[in-house]
Amino acid sequence: MKNTLLTLCLLAATFSYCYSQLSPSAMAYEPGAGQPFGKLNPEAPAQVADFDPMIGLCDCKSLGRNPDGTWKDTTNMVWSFKYIMNGTAVQDEVWRDGNYAGSMRQFHKDSVQWAVTYYSYPSVAYNPSVWWGNKQENGDIILKKEQAAPNGMAGFSSLTFYDIKEDGFNWKGEWIKDDGTIKYPFWLIWCKKRRE
Repeated sequence: MKNTLLTLCLLAATFSYCYSQLSPSAMAYEPGAGQPFGKLNPEAPAQVADFDPMIGLCDCKSLGRNPDGTWKDTTNMVWSFKYIMNGTAVQDEVWRDGNYAGSMRQFHKDSVQWAVTYYSYPSVAYNPSVWWGNKQENGDIILKKEQAAPNGMAGFSSLTFYDIKEDGFNWKGEWIKDDGTIKYPFWLIWCKKRRE
């Protein structure tokens, strides 16, 4: 017991020392006092600014599908975006109907694409899904991942941010057949930026 306590004390002291040695510039763009949603790091890839109009809190209306394909009633949700990893990536979190979900968005210079990893609660993603994509010439941000339909038909999940403005944005999730002949929207969201 004495050895365990001593080990824990040494680990805590080491962690405190290492954390205190971080230079202010290593944390300058992190969320914190005075900048609750962080800031864009000027040394980050330019594409990290793709999500800049969304940074902050958004009040949204959400419309999803029932298992039989009919639309559910529209519900309210809150969608929050912030800069993380010292302003080089974007994290979002959604609160809706007692469920929580989020994504971590990192831009990969090598592939010139966003990699977006999704997670949720109360369900736990042991193998989180990853969507890839980028900002289009028209300003939309489109992210895709291969995903077969329930009947096995080849296709992909497509997530699109569109009508992106300083005061809000829209979002749609669709399943699209590989050849593009079938597009099945499964979730629609309309968001307005919260001004505080």
